[in-house]
Amino acid sequence: MHFHSKLRRRQLLQGAGLLAAQVALPALAQPGKSAGNARSLVVAQLVDFSLAQQDVSKDFLIGSRAAWQDINARGGLRGKTVRHLTLETDGTAASVRAALDKIKDDPSCVVLSGTVGDQVAGQVVAQLPQDRLAIAHAAPWLQNSSLAIDDQTFPIFAARQQQITHALKTLSGMGLKELGAVYASSQDQTVYRADVERIASSMGLKLLSFHGAGDLGVLGQKLTPNTPAVLLFLGGTPELAQFTQGLGKQARQRYIVALADVNIQTMMQMGGARTTPVIATQVVPLVNASLPVVRTYRETLGRLFDEPPVPLSLAGFIAARYTHDVLSSINGPLTRQTALAEFQRRADVDVGGFRVSYDAQRRSATYVTQSMTTADGRLVG
Repeated sequence: MHFHSKLRRRQLLQGAGLLAAQVALPALAQPGKSAGNARSLVVAQLVDFSLAQQDVSKDFLIGSRAAWQDINARGGLRGKTVRHLTLETDGTAASVRAALDKIKDDPSCVVLSGTVGDQVAGQVVAQLPQDRLAIAHAAPWLQNSSLAIDDQTFPIFAARQQQITHALKTLSGMGLKELGAVYASSQDQTVYRADVERIASSMGLKLLSFHGAGDLGVLGQKLTPNTPAVLLFLGGTPELAQFTQGLGKQARQRYIVALADVNIQTMMQMGGARTTPVIATQVVPLVNASLPVVRTYRETLGRLFDEPPVPLSLAGFIAARYTHDVLSSINGPLTRQTALAEFQRRADVDVGGFRVSYDAQRRSATYVTQSMTTADGRLVG
């Protein structure tokens, strides 16, 4: 399919309201209606449906929804049906506040699970104490490594610093002393620049920044021979495909480091990275791994959704399974208060081979894998 028709995927998803990911939303979990009864409880998930986050949110939400449907098919949570409530936001702070207002006074909502994407997850971290909303914020898609984690947020996925460090180890033999940071838009630069600059400084790397305005292919073509050989890309999948197409017209070999928000398989389908190697980190096991949670994910996804296995939906699946496992370990009644107390133990949890173990910064950030495209267009990993 032509690149521009692929780029329109976001507009189509926005117009459809991510219908494919929401078809299973129970009637009782619709906003404005009571979500609780004696045999059910509510798990709420805030999702950023803004244009820039559509690709990430769709896949992550499908993975979470598959997990909760499978959990209910196996008897639910401690004998109760889990009603998975999707709270839509448009990425703004006002929409996050409005979403949280919908569950603030609903005692049947016992936890927030799998907030996606990164910017909305960070806004929830800031908003919960302002609202004095004492609820566990479990397994958000929180990529910001500069954000201090409070006592009601429980990140289980590696943030940007761990991802970048892991990816650059692959290139350490090049005697890496400088790094280029490519921001796909002015908004990406505003959101990510401070985090990236701090990471580069901590690694002793000279940082040169570039930011796109419109066609990323033009930016790729304009890079000079003095541009760093290794470029960290901060942006979405369509933009990365466009950028690598522009780079492909240059003679100098460069290496792109992309982070977990990028779907590398989709990027290749768009015609990206045909001559420029891309190292893409992911914060979950490879989707073809033999770990029990990955096998369960593949089987469940294949049974419930017409979607290929991808790292982002696996992350959504693991987020839901982690939330389920912690809630299942509560002794006594399952309420918002007892759920928060159980998460605050930050006990080690093995989610089918995906190990969650918190450090002194209240993060579980050790799991990073990567895939790499070769110069001849193959995907390794």
